[in-house]
Amino acid sequence: MLDVAFARSFFPALASGWAYFDNAGGTVVPRPVIDRVGEYLSRYGVQLGASYGPSAEATERVAAGRAAAARLIGAEPDEVLLGGSTTINTFVLARALAPTLAPGDEVIVTNLDHEANVGAWRRLAEAGAVIREWRLHPDTLALELADLERLLSSRTRLVCFTQCANVVGRIHDAAAAIRLVHGAGAKALVDGVAYAPHRLVDVKALDADFYLVSLYKILGPHVGVLYGKKEHLLAARGVNHFFFGEDELPAKLQPGNVNHELTSALPGILEFLEAIDRHHGGAEGDEPRQRWGRAFELFERHEEALAAPLIDFLAHHPRVRLLGPATAEGRERVAIITFTVPGRHASEIPPLLEGDKIALRWGHFYCHRAMAALGLLEQGGVLRASLAHYNTAEEVERLIRGLERVV
Repeated sequence: MLDVAFARSFFPALASGWAYFDNAGGTVVPRPVIDRVGEYLSRYGVQLGASYGPSAEATERVAAGRAAAARLIGAEPDEVLLGGSTTINTFVLARALAPTLAPGDEVIVTNLDHEANVGAWRRLAEAGAVIREWRLHPDTLALELADLERLLSSRTRLVCFTQCANVVGRIHDAAAAIRLVHGAGAKALVDGVAYAPHRLVDVKALDADFYLVSLYKILGPHVGVLYGKKEHLLAARGVNHFFFGEDELPAKLQPGNVNHELTSALPGILEFLEAIDRHHGGAEGDEPRQRWGRAFELFERHEEALAAPLIDFLAHHPRVRLLGPATAEGRERVAIITFTVPGRHASEIPPLLEGDKIALRWGHFYCHRAMAALGLLEQGGVLRASLAHYNTAEEVERLIRGLERVV
């Protein structure tokens, strides 16, 4: 069982007394990450890549940050691109892949994904690509593999889909989808932004060609990570200055380089995970990913226990519509719980909870196409309670009491 008090002791922001249920938009940050940002800014006001001491030290710290981001998702440092957000990273990748597509080549996107994994790919139609849509089922709010299989053809080159949508919480079988895509001779790009904060990702085991993560939703600073198999990144066309060679990874796909101080802080995420495992009896001699995996297992069990009473309340409330699985089972969903109050605009509810220091959000959460398909835009989209391991049972009880009062 997770020692929640111990975990919360790492997060200065939690001292405010607010119960944060907007963690899918960005988690609060633990002290090991915060300290690294401050240390870098205090010690290194220099550019990277020079021979003098402070520059060499700063270069080493930024490289360690890149390595930490890669190790967290099971990749190598030269297989990851770091950018200010997942949206930026996908636009860079789309521009880099556009010259590799011929007119009539097909790209499949969904209407369930965050727009970051839709809009950039739809713009490839301007270069002659044919865009096909893998649509969610309105009754289950799921992406069905049979529908994908019908869309695949000999002209399919890329399939972009979510492992877990940030407005549903349902976990899709990404590995099975990838096998279908590869069987058709195409590449798979998986949006793991809403999945990765709740489960330890292994991009190699998944066999994804590309994988998207936002580290600011996994206890880090505002940094997005794009993984790509090395051969795919080499085949993509460079988008940096002309003097960067096509074999220079990641530089050719990372215009302007990375944010130095934020990248240098990324090892703090791993330090926090190791502290959680150590506190709960994990052996320090074990491989790092074993230790991080045990920490994520603790988070999963705790979040499942937190989500169960909230899902039960929402599923049985006569004036509420729960979206997604009506279960807290970790095999089926993460603790992203969305719902509507039919007949009321979504914007009405969160302000009524703020007197109890409950932070709840409403909107389309950049899944505009999904909200349109479900007919929810006119009522402001959905209400979303996204839980993290540092939430407590008391906070969930406070949310349920507040919702009982206002809906």
